[in-house]
Amino acid sequence: MERVGALVIGAGVVGLAAARALARAGREVVVLEREAAIGQGVSSRSSEVIHAGLYYPPGSLKARLCVQGKHALLDYAARAGVAHRVCGKLVVATEDAQLPALDALQRRAEANGVPVQWRSGEEVRRRAPALRARAALVSPTTGIVDSHGLMQALLGDLQRAGGLLALGSVFEGAEPLGRAGQGGWRVRGRTRQGEAFALQADVLINAAGLWACHVARAVAGPDPARWPQPRYAKGHYFALHAPAPADCLVYPAPQDAWLGIHLTLDLAGQARFGPDLEWLDADDPARLDYAVDEGRRAAFVQAIRRYWPGLPQAALSPAYAGVRPKIHGPHEPAPDFRVDGPAEHGHAGLVHLLGIESPGLTAALALGEEVVRRLAGA
Repeated sequence: MERVGALVIGAGVVGLAAARALARAGREVVVLEREAAIGQGVSSRSSEVIHAGLYYPPGSLKARLCVQGKHALLDYAARAGVAHRVCGKLVVATEDAQLPALDALQRRAEANGVPVQWRSGEEVRRRAPALRARAALVSPTTGIVDSHGLMQALLGDLQRAGGLLALGSVFEGAEPLGRAGQGGWRVRGRTRQGEAFALQADVLINAAGLWACHVARAVAGPDPARWPQPRYAKGHYFALHAPAPADCLVYPAPQDAWLGIHLTLDLAGQARFGPDLEWLDADDPARLDYAVDEGRRAAFVQAIRRYWPGLPQAALSPAYAGVRPKIHGPHEPAPDFRVDGPAEHGHAGLVHLLGIESPGLTAALALGEEVVRRLAGA
Protein backbone atom coordinates (compact mmCIF):
# COMPACT_ATOMS: atom_id res chain seq x y z
CA MET A 1 0.00 0.00 0.00
CA GLU A 2 1.39 3.39 -1.00
CA ARG A 3 2.33 5.65 1.91
CA VAL A 4 2.37 9.46 1.85
CA GLY A 5 3.46 12.01 4.40
CA ALA A 6 0.23 14.00 4.45
CA LEU A 7 -3.19 13.51 2.89
CA VAL A 8 -5.47 16.54 2.60
CA ILE A 9 -9.14 16.00 1.84
CA GLY A 10 -10.57 18.87 -0.19
CA ALA A 11 -9.03 21.14 -2.84
CA GLY A 12 -10.83 24.35 -1.99
CA VAL A 13 -8.85 27.39 -0.96
CA VAL A 14 -8.40 26.18 2.64
CA GLY A 15 -7.37 22.66 1.64
CA LEU A 16 -4.87 24.00 -0.89
CA ALA A 17 -3.48 26.46 1.65
CA ALA A 18 -3.08 23.67 4.21
CA ALA A 19 -1.43 21.41 1.62
CA ARG A 20 0.96 24.19 0.63
CA ALA A 21 1.88 24.84 4.27
CA LEU A 22 2.51 21.13 4.89
CA ALA A 23 4.65 20.85 1.74
CA ARG A 24 6.65 23.92 2.78
CA ALA A 25 7.18 22.23 6.16
CA GLY A 26 8.86 19.31 4.35
CA ARG A 27 6.02 16.79 4.06
CA GLU A 28 5.11 14.78 0.98
CA VAL A 29 1.51 15.86 0.29
CA VAL A 30 -1.39 14.44 -1.69
CA VAL A 31 -4.71 16.30 -1.98
CA LEU A 32 -7.89 14.30 -2.63
CA GLU A 33 -10.66 16.21 -4.41
CA ARG A 34 -13.98 14.57 -5.28
CA GLU A 35 -14.79 17.01 -8.09
CA ALA A 36 -13.15 17.27 -11.52
CA ALA A 37 -11.49 20.62 -10.74
CA ILE A 38 -10.26 22.57 -7.73
CA GLY A 39 -12.46 24.98 -5.79
CA GLN A 40 -15.85 23.77 -6.99
CA GLY A 41 -17.62 24.14 -3.63
CA VAL A 42 -17.61 27.02 -1.16
CA SER A 43 -14.47 28.60 -2.62
CA SER A 44 -15.96 29.35 -6.05
CA ARG A 45 -19.25 30.84 -4.86
CA SER A 46 -18.29 33.61 -2.43
CA SER A 47 -18.14 37.41 -2.50
CA GLU A 48 -14.33 37.20 -2.99
CA VAL A 49 -13.98 39.73 -0.18
CA ILE A 50 -10.76 40.11 1.80
CA HIS A 51 -12.29 40.74 5.21
CA ALA A 52 -10.55 43.14 7.57
CA GLY A 53 -11.60 41.36 10.78
CA LEU A 54 -14.23 43.74 12.18
CA TYR A 55 -16.97 41.35 13.11
CA TYR A 56 -15.48 38.49 15.10
CA PRO A 57 -15.30 38.19 18.91
CA PRO A 58 -11.89 39.26 20.24
CA GLY A 59 -9.79 36.24 21.12
CA SER A 60 -11.68 33.91 18.79
CA LEU A 61 -10.06 31.85 16.07
CA LYS A 62 -12.08 33.76 13.50
CA ALA A 63 -10.72 37.10 14.73
CA ARG A 64 -7.11 35.96 15.00
CA LEU A 65 -6.96 33.98 11.78
CA CYS A 66 -8.88 36.59 9.77
CA VAL A 67 -6.47 39.37 10.73
CA GLN A 68 -3.39 37.18 10.29
CA GLY A 69 -4.79 35.76 7.07
CA LYS A 70 -5.59 39.19 5.65
CA HIS A 71 -1.99 40.35 6.03
CA ALA A 72 -0.65 37.05 4.69
CA LEU A 73 -3.08 37.07 1.75
CA LEU A 74 -2.26 40.65 0.70
CA ASP A 75 1.46 39.91 0.87
CA TYR A 76 1.07 36.62 -0.99
CA ALA A 77 -1.17 38.07 -3.69
CA ALA A 78 1.34 40.85 -4.35
CA ARG A 79 4.26 38.42 -4.58
CA ALA A 80 2.43 35.73 -6.58
CA GLY A 81 0.73 38.08 -9.01
CA VAL A 82 -2.81 37.23 -7.84
CA ALA A 83 -5.23 39.98 -8.86
CA HIS A 84 -6.60 41.89 -5.86
CA ARG A 85 -7.52 45.40 -4.77
CA VAL A 86 -7.78 47.05 -1.37
CA CYS A 87 -10.88 49.10 -2.12
CA GLY A 88 -12.14 49.65 1.43
CA LYS A 89 -15.62 49.30 2.84
CA LEU A 90 -18.39 51.42 4.31
CA VAL A 91 -20.58 49.89 7.01
CA VAL A 92 -23.63 52.16 7.09
CA ALA A 93 -26.27 52.84 9.72
CA THR A 94 -29.38 54.21 8.05
CA GLU A 95 -31.26 55.17 11.22
CA ASP A 96 -30.50 56.21 14.78
CA ALA A 97 -31.52 52.81 16.15
CA GLN A 98 -28.53 51.24 14.35
CA LEU A 99 -25.93 53.60 15.81
CA PRO A 100 -25.28 51.47 18.93
CA ALA A 101 -24.54 48.47 16.68
CA LEU A 102 -22.11 50.58 14.69
CA ASP A 103 -20.46 51.81 17.88
CA ALA A 104 -20.14 48.24 19.17
CA LEU A 105 -18.62 47.19 15.85
CA GLN A 106 -16.05 49.96 16.09
CA ARG A 107 -15.03 48.83 19.58
CA ARG A 108 -14.81 45.21 18.44
CA ALA A 109 -12.67 46.15 15.45
CA GLU A 110 -10.31 48.13 17.66
CA ALA A 111 -10.05 45.18 20.09
CA ASN A 112 -9.06 43.01 17.12
CA GLY A 113 -6.40 45.48 16.00
CA VAL A 114 -8.35 46.43 12.88
CA PRO A 115 -8.33 50.09 11.76
CA VAL A 116 -11.72 51.77 11.30
CA GLN A 117 -12.85 55.36 11.18
CA TRP A 118 -16.24 56.81 12.14
CA ARG A 119 -17.90 59.00 9.53
CA SER A 120 -20.93 61.22 9.92
CA GLY A 121 -23.82 61.03 7.49
CA GLU A 122 -22.61 64.24 5.85
CA GLU A 123 -19.13 62.81 5.37
CA VAL A 124 -20.60 59.66 3.84
CA ARG A 125 -22.67 61.72 1.41
CA ARG A 126 -19.60 63.65 0.31
CA ARG A 127 -17.93 60.39 -0.66
CA ALA A 128 -21.01 58.59 -2.00
CA PRO A 129 -23.92 61.03 -2.53
CA ALA A 130 -26.31 58.24 -3.56
CA LEU A 131 -26.13 56.51 -0.19
CA ARG A 132 -28.46 57.16 2.71
CA ALA A 133 -26.54 57.01 5.97
CA ARG A 134 -26.95 58.38 9.46
CA ALA A 135 -23.31 57.40 10.05
CA ALA A 136 -20.82 54.83 8.83
CA LEU A 137 -17.60 53.07 9.65
CA VAL A 138 -14.83 53.11 7.07
CA SER A 139 -12.75 49.93 6.90
CA PRO A 140 -9.70 50.90 4.82
CA THR A 141 -8.11 47.41 4.80
CA THR A 142 -11.06 45.51 3.29
CA GLY A 143 -10.48 44.35 -0.26
CA ILE A 144 -11.34 41.88 -3.00
CA VAL A 145 -9.33 39.07 -4.57
CA ASP A 146 -9.51 36.76 -7.56
CA SER A 147 -10.31 33.57 -5.62
CA HIS A 148 -9.70 31.27 -8.59
CA GLY A 149 -6.36 32.94 -9.30
CA LEU A 150 -5.47 32.51 -5.64
CA MET A 151 -6.25 28.79 -5.72
CA GLN A 152 -4.25 28.32 -8.92
CA ALA A 153 -1.27 30.04 -7.30
CA LEU A 154 -1.52 27.85 -4.19
CA LEU A 155 -1.76 24.73 -6.35
CA GLY A 156 1.29 25.83 -8.32
CA ASP A 157 3.28 26.27 -5.10
CA LEU A 158 2.16 22.84 -3.90
CA GLN A 159 3.14 21.11 -7.12
CA ARG A 160 6.51 22.85 -7.28
CA ALA A 161 7.15 21.52 -3.76
CA GLY A 162 6.41 17.98 -4.98
CA GLY A 163 2.78 17.79 -3.88
CA LEU A 164 0.16 15.94 -5.90
CA LEU A 165 -3.52 16.63 -6.65
CA ALA A 166 -5.87 13.69 -7.22
CA LEU A 167 -9.06 14.94 -8.85
CA GLY A 168 -12.20 12.84 -9.03
CA SER A 169 -11.14 11.00 -5.85
CA VAL A 170 -13.83 10.47 -3.23
CA PHE A 171 -12.82 9.87 0.40
CA GLU A 172 -14.81 7.04 2.01
CA GLY A 173 -13.18 6.39 5.38
CA ALA A 174 -10.04 6.09 7.46
CA GLU A 175 -8.80 4.09 10.43
CA PRO A 176 -5.90 4.78 12.78
CA LEU A 177 -2.80 2.63 12.50
CA GLY A 178 -1.24 1.85 15.85
CA ARG A 179 -2.49 3.30 19.11
CA ALA A 180 -4.55 6.48 18.55
CA GLY A 181 -3.05 7.11 15.13
CA GLN A 182 0.58 6.90 16.27
CA GLY A 183 1.32 4.76 13.22
CA GLY A 184 -0.57 6.97 10.79
CA TRP A 185 -3.88 6.44 9.00
CA ARG A 186 -5.23 3.93 6.52
CA VAL A 187 -7.45 5.77 4.03
CA ARG A 188 -10.06 4.26 1.75
CA GLY A 189 -11.69 5.86 -1.25
CA ARG A 190 -12.89 5.45 -4.80
CA THR A 191 -12.59 7.29 -8.06
CA ARG A 192 -15.66 8.86 -9.65
CA GLN A 193 -15.59 5.87 -12.02
CA GLY A 194 -16.01 3.53 -9.04
CA GLU A 195 -12.47 2.17 -8.78
CA ALA A 196 -11.47 1.58 -5.14
CA PHE A 197 -8.13 2.73 -3.74
CA ALA A 198 -6.34 2.65 -0.40
CA LEU A 199 -3.24 4.30 0.97
CA GLN A 200 -1.49 5.12 4.22
CA ALA A 201 -0.81 8.65 5.44
CA ASP A 202 1.30 9.86 8.34
CA VAL A 203 -1.13 12.76 8.83
CA LEU A 204 -4.70 13.28 7.67
CA ILE A 205 -6.27 16.72 7.20
CA ASN A 206 -10.02 17.17 6.75
CA ALA A 207 -10.56 20.37 4.77
CA ALA A 208 -13.62 19.08 2.97
CA GLY A 209 -15.78 22.20 3.31
CA LEU A 210 -19.41 21.23 2.77
CA TRP A 211 -18.49 17.60 3.39
CA ALA A 212 -16.29 18.19 6.45
CA CYS A 213 -18.74 16.94 9.10
CA HIS A 214 -19.44 13.83 7.02
CA VAL A 215 -15.70 13.20 6.63
CA ALA A 216 -15.16 13.62 10.39
CA ARG A 217 -17.69 10.88 11.11
CA ALA A 218 -16.05 8.59 8.55
CA VAL A 219 -12.68 8.74 10.35
CA ALA A 220 -12.54 6.06 13.04
CA GLY A 221 -10.97 6.84 16.37
CA PRO A 222 -12.30 10.05 17.93
CA ASP A 223 -15.75 9.82 19.54
CA PRO A 224 -18.26 10.57 16.73
CA ALA A 225 -20.49 12.36 19.26
CA ARG A 226 -18.01 15.24 19.39
CA TRP A 227 -18.70 16.23 15.77
CA PRO A 228 -21.49 18.75 15.07
CA GLN A 229 -24.38 18.03 12.77
CA PRO A 230 -23.87 19.62 9.34
CA ARG A 231 -26.21 22.46 8.43
CA TYR A 232 -26.32 24.44 5.20
CA ALA A 233 -27.34 28.00 4.41
CA LYS A 234 -27.75 29.29 0.88
CA GLY A 235 -26.91 32.80 -0.23
CA HIS A 236 -28.13 34.34 -3.49
CA TYR A 237 -26.37 37.08 -5.44
CA PHE A 238 -27.87 39.51 -7.93
CA ALA A 239 -25.82 41.51 -10.44
CA LEU A 240 -26.31 45.27 -10.79
CA HIS A 241 -26.86 46.63 -14.30
CA ALA A 242 -26.33 50.27 -13.46
CA PRO A 243 -23.48 52.42 -12.14
CA ALA A 244 -22.56 51.45 -8.57
CA PRO A 245 -23.50 53.96 -5.86
CA ALA A 246 -20.00 53.89 -4.32
CA ASP A 247 -16.40 53.17 -5.25
CA CYS A 248 -16.01 50.69 -2.40
CA LEU A 249 -17.90 47.85 -0.75
CA VAL A 250 -21.04 48.87 1.16
CA TYR A 251 -22.45 46.84 4.05
CA PRO A 252 -25.48 47.59 6.21
CA ALA A 253 -25.05 47.72 9.98
CA PRO A 254 -24.74 44.07 11.13
CA GLN A 255 -27.65 42.09 12.52
CA ASP A 256 -26.69 39.15 14.73
CA ALA A 257 -24.34 36.81 12.82
CA TRP A 258 -25.56 37.88 9.37
CA LEU A 259 -23.85 40.80 7.67
CA GLY A 260 -26.85 41.68 5.54
CA ILE A 261 -27.25 42.10 1.78
CA HIS A 262 -24.25 44.16 0.78
CA LEU A 263 -22.71 45.71 -2.29
CA THR A 264 -19.54 44.06 -3.53
CA LEU A 265 -17.41 44.78 -6.57
CA ASP A 266 -15.38 42.44 -8.71
CA LEU A 267 -11.97 43.26 -10.11
CA ALA A 268 -13.52 44.36 -13.40
CA GLY A 269 -15.71 46.90 -11.56
CA GLN A 270 -18.95 44.93 -11.91
CA ALA A 271 -21.20 45.42 -8.88
CA ARG A 272 -23.38 42.76 -7.31
CA PHE A 273 -25.48 42.43 -4.18
CA GLY A 274 -25.68 39.56 -1.74
CA PRO A 275 -25.74 37.23 -0.14
CA ASP A 276 -29.08 36.80 1.54
CA LEU A 277 -29.60 33.93 3.98
CA GLU A 278 -31.77 30.87 3.33
CA TRP A 279 -31.42 27.91 5.67
CA LEU A 280 -31.67 24.64 3.78
CA ASP A 281 -33.36 21.46 4.94
CA ALA A 282 -30.64 19.19 3.56
CA ASP A 283 -27.99 16.87 4.91
CA ASP A 284 -26.39 15.64 1.67
CA PRO A 285 -24.10 18.17 -0.08
CA ALA A 286 -24.41 16.19 -3.32
CA ARG A 287 -28.06 17.24 -3.57
CA LEU A 288 -27.67 20.95 -2.82
CA ASP A 289 -29.44 23.24 -5.29
CA TYR A 290 -27.43 26.23 -6.55
CA ALA A 291 -30.16 27.75 -8.70
CA VAL A 292 -30.89 31.42 -8.06
CA ASP A 293 -34.45 31.96 -6.88
CA GLU A 294 -35.64 35.01 -8.84
CA GLY A 295 -38.54 35.33 -6.41
CA ARG A 296 -36.08 36.75 -3.88
CA ARG A 297 -35.46 39.84 -6.02
CA ALA A 298 -38.14 41.88 -4.26
CA ALA A 299 -36.55 41.28 -0.87
CA PHE A 300 -33.19 42.32 -2.31
CA VAL A 301 -34.64 45.56 -3.66
CA GLN A 302 -36.26 46.36 -0.32
CA ALA A 303 -33.03 45.72 1.61
CA ILE A 304 -30.82 47.65 -0.81
CA ARG A 305 -33.08 50.69 -0.92
CA ARG A 306 -32.66 51.15 2.82
CA TYR A 307 -29.13 52.42 2.13
CA TRP A 308 -29.41 53.20 -1.61
CA PRO A 309 -32.87 54.68 -2.19
CA GLY A 310 -32.07 55.38 -5.84
CA LEU A 311 -31.63 51.76 -6.91
CA PRO A 312 -33.13 51.81 -10.43
CA GLN A 313 -36.09 49.64 -11.30
CA ALA A 314 -35.18 46.40 -13.07
CA ALA A 315 -31.45 46.93 -12.38
CA LEU A 316 -30.91 43.53 -10.78
CA SER A 317 -30.50 40.20 -12.52
CA PRO A 318 -29.68 36.74 -11.07
CA ALA A 319 -25.94 36.12 -10.75
CA TYR A 320 -25.15 32.98 -8.75
CA ALA A 321 -25.72 31.29 -5.41
CA GLY A 322 -23.44 29.68 -2.86
CA VAL A 323 -23.89 27.46 0.18
CA ARG A 324 -22.11 27.86 3.51
CA PRO A 325 -21.14 24.89 5.70
CA LYS A 326 -22.77 25.69 9.04
CA ILE A 327 -22.23 23.87 12.32
CA HIS A 328 -25.14 25.59 14.08
CA GLY A 329 -28.85 26.08 13.47
CA PRO A 330 -30.79 29.21 12.51
CA HIS A 331 -31.71 30.14 16.09
CA GLU A 332 -28.31 29.42 17.65
CA PRO A 333 -25.38 31.80 18.10
CA ALA A 334 -22.70 31.52 15.43
CA PRO A 335 -19.82 29.39 16.72
CA ASP A 336 -16.12 29.87 16.15
CA PHE A 337 -14.12 27.96 13.55
CA ARG A 338 -13.53 24.37 14.66
CA VAL A 339 -9.89 23.34 14.18
CA ASP A 340 -9.70 20.05 16.05
CA GLY A 341 -6.22 18.59 16.24
CA PRO A 342 -4.54 15.96 18.44
CA ALA A 343 -4.81 18.13 21.56
CA GLU A 344 -8.59 18.27 21.13
CA HIS A 345 -9.49 14.69 20.16
CA GLY A 346 -6.46 12.68 21.37
CA HIS A 347 -5.42 11.12 18.06
CA ALA A 348 -2.04 11.80 16.46
CA GLY A 349 -1.68 13.20 12.96
CA LEU A 350 -5.32 14.18 12.49
CA VAL A 351 -6.83 17.66 12.03
CA HIS A 352 -10.48 18.39 11.25
CA LEU A 353 -11.50 21.85 9.98
CA LEU A 354 -15.23 22.29 10.58
CA GLY A 355 -17.59 25.19 9.99
CA ILE A 356 -15.06 27.03 7.82
CA GLU A 357 -17.35 29.57 6.22
CA SER A 358 -16.70 33.33 6.05
CA PRO A 359 -14.00 34.57 6.63
CA GLY A 360 -12.46 31.30 5.44
CA LEU A 361 -11.16 32.74 2.15
CA THR A 362 -9.42 35.60 3.96
CA ALA A 363 -8.10 33.29 6.68
CA ALA A 364 -6.97 30.49 4.34
CA LEU A 365 -3.21 31.02 4.56
CA ALA A 366 -3.40 31.46 8.33
CA LEU A 367 -5.54 28.33 8.60
CA GLY A 368 -2.87 26.42 6.68
CA GLU A 369 -0.23 27.50 9.18
CA GLU A 370 -2.62 26.68 12.04
CA VAL A 371 -2.87 23.10 10.76
CA VAL A 372 0.93 22.77 10.84
CA ARG A 373 1.00 24.16 14.40
CA ARG A 374 -1.74 21.81 15.63
CA LEU A 375 0.12 18.81 14.24
CA ALA A 376 3.28 19.96 16.02
CA GLY A 377 1.39 20.33 19.29
CA ALA A 378 1.87 24.10 19.41
